[in-house]
Amino acid sequence: MKTLIIYWSKTGFVKKYAEWLAEELKADIIPGKEVTKAKLKEYDSYIFGGSLYAVGINGADFIKKNIKELEGKKTAVFATGASSATEEVIEEVKNKNFTEEEQSYFKFFYLRGGFDYSKLGFKDKVLMGIMKWKLNSKKKKGEELTEEEKGLLAAYEKPVDFTDKENIKEIVEYFK
Repeated sequence: MKTLIIYWSKTGFVKKYAEWLAEELKADIIPGKEVTKAKLKEYDSYIFGGSLYAVGINGADFIKKNIKELEGKKTAVFATGASSATEEVIEEVKNKNFTEEEQSYFKFFYLRGGFDYSKLGFKDKVLMGIMKWKLNSKKKKGEELTEEEKGLLAAYEKPVDFTDKENIKEIVEYFK
């Protein structure tokens, strides 16, 4: 089985997982901006990885546009985010990005990534700045912040990296 890993990574967490997967599965790997429909036709199976931005998966549009190319081929999609991999988070991410029909073409995985504000581009910094402002407003109003929210606020000052090679085990098993 010839596998291609395609990834969209802005801060490096998705790329790290994609590289670990390529190593474990002896798969080819390319950044999402380099993939073409013709390239997809060269492979029997695919792994798509993208980071989350406001619950949207980078690369989801490409996957949706080329969904029919995945028919009959073993395919996985993984997303990374700073949130813990709870069932609630996984379902929200999967269902906000893909219809039930689209989900029938692949197996979905969520891998905890991290947060590094310093690596974000201007647009993403503005969006994340709004989130930071909202969290600080909540705190000032005396509302209780969750542990995740406290951690996210702290991560603006000190980046966090939750990546762990153990997290790819399920994807590796799915492809072996």
